[in-house]
Amino acid sequence: MKQLETMILENGKVLGEDILKVDAFLNHQIDPVLMKGIGEVFAEAFKDSGITRILTLESSGIAPAVMAGLELGVPVVFGRKSKSLTLTDGLYTAEVRSYTKKTVNEIAVSKSFLNKDDVILVIDDFLANGQAALGLKSLVDQAGATLAGMGIVIEKTFQPGRGILEDQGVRMVSLARIEKFEAGKVVFAPADI
Repeated sequence: MKQLETMILENGKVLGEDILKVDAFLNHQIDPVLMKGIGEVFAEAFKDSGITRILTLESSGIAPAVMAGLELGVPVVFGRKSKSLTLTDGLYTAEVRSYTKKTVNEIAVSKSFLNKDDVILVIDDFLANGQAALGLKSLVDQAGATLAGMGIVIEKTFQPGRGILEDQGVRMVSLARIEKFEAGKVVFAPADI
């Protein structure tokens, strides 16, 4: 998606050898025009999949997931990373290791929002080592739902996430695929769309 790649080049910041900071438009401040375009592209890619719900992870996946949900006319559910007084019973849970934060979180979704009749599209902001995506896939599997595929806003192709998921038969659609960081700049691999 050229609009996203342009935004990454103009506003993203490469930190070290493997971190891309995109807080100017995706995971701190949100560019609503860009998110609308992302939602439209994901909706088009999965329009014939019979999606009944979108699943994401708080908080950076919510904006693109909501825009895709709006386009597809389906609800969006997000895995919670923190405990809540109102979210205690009847949960699907999974552990997720955060590569950038160096933490492990237990994510949770109420069983009332995912069921065996659902066809789920997972949307997430980044794919690197695949841990968040595997956690979200686990929630879908626990519900007995069908996973239609995963929409990833930004994928780091030099990390193993995609291979792990494709080995499990997951359909992947990434809008911006980063091949490497070179001299503090992003080098893109061909995108899926």
